[in-house]
This record gives sequence, C-alpha cells and structure tokens, in this order.
Amino acid sequence: MDDIEINENSGPTSPIIPIDFTPHDEKGPRVTFKPKPVHFVVGVFFLLSGIAGWFVLTARSVFVEVNPITAQIEISGGLRVRLGQRYLIRTGSYEIKLTNEGYHETNTQLLVTNEQSQTVPFEMRRLPGIVSIATMELNGARVQIDGVDIGVTPLVDIPIEPGQHQMTISMDRYLDYGETIDIEGREVEQRYQSSLEPAWAVVSLSTTPPGADVFLDGVVIGTTPVNSEIIQGRRDLTFKLAGHKAWQEDFDVIAGEDFTVPQVELEPADGLVFIRSNPSAAAVTIGGEYKGLTPLEVALPPGQNHDLTFLKNGYRSVRTSIRTEPNQERELSIDLDPELTNVSVIAHPEDAELYVNGEFRGLANQTIALMAASQKIEIRKEGFVPYASEFISRPGLDQAIRVTLKSLEQARLDQIQPVITTATGQQLKLFYPGAFTMGASRREAGRRPNENLRDIELERPFYISFREVRNTEYRQFDPEHSSGTVSGVTLNNEEQPVVQISWSQAARYCNWLSEQESLPLFYEIEGEDVVGFNSNTTGYRLPTEAEWAWTARTDGSGNQLKYSWGDELPPPENAGNFADITAQNYLGEIMFNYNDNYFASAPVGSFTPNQYAIFDMAGNVSEWVHDFYGAVGSIGIEIDPLGPELGQFHTIRGSSWAHGAVTEMRLSFRDFGEEPRDDVGFRVARYLE
Repeated sequence: MDDIEINENSGPTSPIIPIDFTPHDEKGPRVTFKPKPVHFVVGVFFLLSGIAGWFVLTARSVFVEVNPITAQIEISGGLRVRLGQRYLIRTGSYEIKLTNEGYHETNTQLLVTNEQSQTVPFEMRRLPGIVSIATMELNGARVQIDGVDIGVTPLVDIPIEPGQHQMTISMDRYLDYGETIDIEGREVEQRYQSSLEPAWAVVSLSTTPPGADVFLDGVVIGTTPVNSEIIQGRRDLTFKLAGHKAWQEDFDVIAGEDFTVPQVELEPADGLVFIRSNPSAAAVTIGGEYKGLTPLEVALPPGQNHDLTFLKNGYRSVRTSIRTEPNQERELSIDLDPELTNVSVIAHPEDAELYVNGEFRGLANQTIALMAASQKIEIRKEGFVPYASEFISRPGLDQAIRVTLKSLEQARLDQIQPVITTATGQQLKLFYPGAFTMGASRREAGRRPNENLRDIELERPFYISFREVRNTEYRQFDPEHSSGTVSGVTLNNEEQPVVQISWSQAARYCNWLSEQESLPLFYEIEGEDVVGFNSNTTGYRLPTEAEWAWTARTDGSGNQLKYSWGDELPPPENAGNFADITAQNYLGEIMFNYNDNYFASAPVGSFTPNQYAIFDMAGNVSEWVHDFYGAVGSIGIEIDPLGPELGQFHTIRGSSWAHGAVTEMRLSFRDFGEEPRDDVGFRVARYLE
C-alpha cells in the first residue's frame, strides 16, 4: 500500500474510509433496442422520399404531341410519371403505342434526350376511305386513280388512301372523264357518280352512183348511202366502186357534232398500162410529163390517145401512142436501138488490155464503137497501176482516150512525201543519203581520241525533224515534265527545247509518237527500260549517229563541214546559240567576240538553219542519238550502222548553249552520257521503209 502524505497546512481533514474496488473489465453497459411498427413506417418513408428525389432530379419533362390529340398513348419500359399532358421520364429509348379510331395503330420508339424540357411530335396516319364509283346508264367503264387501274364500274367499297387524287374514267367510244377527288379517309364512306359523253358524231355519206364501199382509215364500215357513228379526230375517208376511180379525203370529226358529207360523184376508172423496155431503166414521158423508169405501171384516162416517149443515154429515143378503155389493163414493150460512136484508144505500154464496163474487149490500142452514154473504161497490165475512168462518147465528134500506165514502183515513189508532219505537229524532212566519212583527222585542231575516221554508206532513206523536240510537244507525252532553270533563267517555256530527260525517256517518247499514228514501234520496252529495238520498222526513233553526222556535215556536193557555218572561227552573226558574252558570269569558257542574246537555251529554230534547212544542229542543246557509246572505227565500209550492240552510255552529238571551245564547236565532236542534263535534248527520225 502506498504511503499517504498529509499536508500540515491543509486544515482539518476527513477520515479516510476504505471501500471495495472492482477492476474495469473494458465492457460498457448493455443496451437492448426493440423496433416498433412506427420505426418501419418512418424508414420506408425516407427510402421512398430518397427515390422520389433522385427520380425528380434525373428525369426529363417530355411532352408527347400527337396528331390527332384524341389519340391514346401507351409507353412501355422504364419509370415514368404523367403530369397532365407531360411525362417525367428518364433519358433513353422507350416503346410507344398510339391508337385512335379511324387511324392506323402506330408502334414506334420514343427517344428521350438529355434536354431538360422537350417535345416529341407524332403524326398518325389516317385509315383509307371507303369509296364507291359508278357511271350513269353505263357499266364497265375503266377507272384509274392517279394513273393506277383499280377496276371497272360499278366499284363498291374500294379502300383509297386519304388526300387528293386524280380520278379518270374511260370507256371505248366515250370521252374520258376526269375529276380531282378529296378522300377524307378514316374509313369514311364516299360515293362518286359520273356521266360519260359519247366520243363520236353521226356522219352521213352518199355517192353517185351509189353502192361504193366506204373505208374509214382503211377499214370498211359500209356502202353508200350510209349514216355512220365515227369517232372524233382526223379521219381518212375513201370510196371505192368497181369501174370507177377511188375517192379519198381527210376530214375532222368533232364529238357530238353530226354532219353530212356532200354527195360525191365518182369518175370512171383509168385504164392501166404496164410498160417495159429493152434495155430497162429507160425514162418514159406521157404527154410530155415524166412518169418514171421502165418497167413501170401507169393509169391513163380512158377514151383518148396518149403520146409516149422513151429516152435512155446511149440509145435512140422512141415515140409511140396508146389508147385505153375504162378499167382496161394493157401491156406495152419497146426495144431501144443503141447509138454508137467510134472512139480511138491509145495506151502505153502497147500490150495493155481494154475493159468496157468490166467486159474484156482485147488490146487497148484499137478503135472501138462505144455507146453515147457513160461507160466505165479500164486499161490494165500486170505490174502497172490500172487506169479506170467514166467516159461519155459524143456522136459526130472525133474522140480518143490516151493513157500511159504508171508502174507500181513509180506509183510507190510518187506516194512518198518529202515532208511529213507528226501527230504533235513536228515536221520531218526526207533524205536520200549516200557515202561520207565520219570523224576527224588527227591533224584537226581540237580533235579528241574518240573521233576516229570511219567510212559510212547510208543506203536507207530516212526522215529527220527540222527542229529539236520542244517542251510543248514533249508535255503531250508527259504533262508533268519540267525542264527546270539555270541560274534563275527558265528552260521550261513551251518553245524551248525539252531538256532534263534521259536517253530512255527520249526513246519512250518516240514509241509514244508511233502509237499516235499507228506505226510499228521501233524500241522494245519492258517497264521503264529499253531492252532492244527493231531496225526493220518505220516507227519514230532517235537519229543514228551516222544519220546525225551526215545531216550536220555533208553539203550535197561531196564536201564536209568542220563547223555548221563553214571552216573558220568565230561564227558569223545568228549562226547559233553558243556560250558567249551573255553567259560570261556563269560559264568558264566562252566566245568573247560573239553574242547570241540568250543566256541559256533559245526557242527552237531561232537561228539560221544549216545547208539542208535543218535547225540547231550546232548550238542551243546537244542531242541524244540512237547509238550506244563505245569504241569507233573499223576496217572497210560500214553500211547503215546502228552503233555497238551493248553499252552503259549513249552517244551525244552537237554543241549546246554551254559550249564555246574549239573542241565542242566542231561538228565531229562526240560526247556521251547516261543521266539527264540541262543542255541535252533530242530530235526524232524514222526510216522511209
């Protein structure tokens, strides 16, 4: 037991009394709750209040607007509360059913969005109306509603959709009846009755003499006299009576307007004559009036004479007369005598053969009797072009046919055109080349090692273009191509030569050009690669190096040029587009004593052409040629050479706007390449045959 300290200053103290002590067992006092009915009621009230509050806060006010307003509304699915004409309902999709007497029952979806207050309209569709249709005093009339056939009258209790409709009632021999009807629908019964008007008029018909058959639009309707109901419209009326001429007239019939056709007096029938001639196709006139070509059939008034004349080219005319009786049938046949004239035929070669109207008449050199009419004269001989012409001999005149046949070879040569035009408008000139020497002598200033002398014989005539291919022509093949710029100066104008193209692009252009004119293709192409060529074709191609050199260097008199203008530098004015003082700030080597006024390429054909009238064989742009680049020079004469069979590079010939040195200015200068350059273009060529 602990000691107790007593404070002496605290005054009197109470005695300390010991008590019983029980340690705390850490358990509180026990309370027992017994629920009563009132507790349950209160709990349910608070639960329902919470649910109601949650519903009010999350529901949307929806007004279901239905036409008609008398419709019964039934919504399925979800929690909803109706407040007058509105519903409290949560967002979502609900099934809604609308019913109303006289309307189609509607089952659809009600879509409630997040909008706090919303109106959802519905339109109910009326049920069809119950319609009866009749025609007064008639049955069997055809009824159409809006062009749809619904049957024949009388029609009873036919369902028709509500709204306006076009009703048409039709019946043979009656005028159509049309009316716009307004169907109320909702199974309301409606009745319509119409009266159809006749579509005819009564027409009285009579003839003198009577008993004629009456044809209306080609159909017999009786014999005269007759009163006939004729349907309205334009009608063709014909009377026919044996031994008399038919009478015919068109007239208009108006429904309900009866009328009488004035009595028709029928005339006695003509006599019928069948006329022939030998030969046929003779022109016949009767009383000076043309009637046609034989054989023909004519009707002639009876009881009088008729004068006939027969005419045919190459035959003498014949005159005769004929008389007929009413309704009589006769035949008349006339023989025509040919009118002949002697004509001399003089032909070369002398053993040529003569044909007249396709008939063989012996050797061409003879005097022959020909009819005075147009005849086809032919003179033929194997190996020569046949002569054919229409010839008309003239009686009383001395006439001769003079013909010199042209050999097939000469005719072929005559067909050759010295200048042709491509599908893109380029013109090419035909050359018949010959022998010349390519390359340059070792003593020639500026000569390069690849300019060995070569003896060339060009036997195949060829065409070569007057001008280099322009941008405008190349873009017809490749619309996206751009020739670019040089130091800010464009190379892309339409009239400038196309550049920045590879050799294979130039070859593909040639094939494309051949396709435009349905020519056989020269180059064999797989994908983007040129894999070969067919030298036997006449399609467009690049000039061979030999053709290019012959065109550039020969002068037609056995001489060869060193430069395009002659043998000495500098070039004369307007000689070509070279590296000159206009490009001194861009190019390293130029001609200071020459000015062509163009920094880079010029429009093609801007300068003086060469001795064959071909432009830009020197200057402007260098040109791709057909040949692979390789070792040149051979023993003996090369005939129509096409260059090495294989190679990596292709040959480039001619100087350009970027060249100003002696080496490049010479026509024997040879270059090579593989990639596009801004100073290399091309021109096109093709073989004659």
